Amino acid sequence: MNIALMMKQAQQMQGKMQEMQTRLAAAECEGTAGGGAVKITMTGKGNAVSIKLDPSVVNAADVEMLEDLVVAAINDAVAKKEALAAEEQQKIMGGLNLPAGMKLPF
Repeated sequence: MNIALMMKQAQQMQGKMQEMQTRLAAAECEGTAGGGAVKITMTGKGNAVSIKLDPSVVNAADVEMLEDLVVAAINDAVAKKEALAAEEQQKIMGGLNLPAGMKLPF
């Protein structure tokens, strides 16, 4: 076992993880609901950037429906953000044989 080589590989992995986190922070994911009537754009860090509402879903008599659509669009954006993060992490970790369910950083 070559400790120096293992340390070098660990440093390279740490650098790749930092690059991935930077890319994810800059990425934007769009969540939609109601067939695209509600659109939420979110950063990779989970911050909402914008919301777009089709006028057809803005009805003072049915605010609850609009609230449900906004929640659904947010949840869709979060799911897409998490899928993107998992995909990026898999690219980096693909060569490692980690046990199932193990996530890095620990």
